Amino acid sequence: MAILKFWKGRRVLITGYAGFLGSWLTKQLLELDADVVGLDIRRKEASPILKDAILDLKCIKADVADLKMVRKIINKHKPEIIFHLAAQAIVGEAVNLPVRTFKSNIEGTWNILEACRGNKFVEAIVVASSDKAYGSHKTLPYRENMPLQGNFPYDVSKSCADLLAYTYFKTYNLPVCVTRCGNIFGPGDLHFSRIVPDTIRSFIKDRRFIIRSDGLFTRDYIYVEDVSRGYILLAEKMRKKKLYGESFNFSNEKPLNVIKLFEKIVNVAGDYNLKPKILNRAKYEIRHQYLCAQKARKILGWKPAYNLETGLKISIDWYRNFLNKTKR
Repeated sequence: MAILKFWKGRRVLITGYAGFLGSWLTKQLLELDADVVGLDIRRKEASPILKDAILDLKCIKADVADLKMVRKIINKHKPEIIFHLAAQAIVGEAVNLPVRTFKSNIEGTWNILEACRGNKFVEAIVVASSDKAYGSHKTLPYRENMPLQGNFPYDVSKSCADLLAYTYFKTYNLPVCVTRCGNIFGPGDLHFSRIVPDTIRSFIKDRRFIIRSDGLFTRDYIYVEDVSRGYILLAEKMRKKKLYGESFNFSNEKPLNVIKLFEKIVNVAGDYNLKPKILNRAKYEIRHQYLCAQKARKILGWKPAYNLETGLKISIDWYRNFLNKTKR
């Protein structure tokens, strides 16, 4: 549980605040009375999760790939804690637009780190990474001490960003940690290229769901509030437990393949007759990836509050309400 006293009035900068995970993190920190500045390349209307909280938020439209602007924002607002979530987060877009992805995910990360270097007011930086930073390994689950060896554009962008965070800690003693998660799902994710929102939208809109792979790719799936709570716990404990330079996996440690996940979703929804169309055309994807979260459990005292079924039920109810009000 987050410590209200720790966050009350604390100056926080969240890059990528208008995104899926960023909006949940922003919402929770505002509820903890933090003084939050949100930076995003998009406009504040991008997130339905922040609809009721946006008046309490200082919103800045900017690109983390612009070092001059990043410096200006950090020097003006003097954040004590920074959550760096801004990134190009879609694997398919990374394949089609690798340079744009590298600028956002790699250059954007070194800009945040460089702008913080030498600024004593910065107490903690949490850099959001991904399980894809590990690349393909024969031995699973991924543990934090495994090599970072991404092969494809998105994966490489995360491997590089993680190494940048570590070198800024090791060389300049910057107070930074890295978080790695699997597939995050929950209310507010409007990237319908992802399996959970796309499956839910398919049966709500009476469309046949398409599986691009053979359906046997294995992944972690974790509810969004469990992840944002993990980020908050880590930021609280970084200085006290001397965690700078460390990385942490967040996972419910119950991986399953795409077909099994699809079956879970339709069973929770009560639409037992829904069948997917399997294309078996997936490219540039790691076949099996999932995480061990024992380090976060032991050091941070973190554990998921939501199992898969509970998270899916909440998500389905939210998307039914949201999609019935929109044309998406």
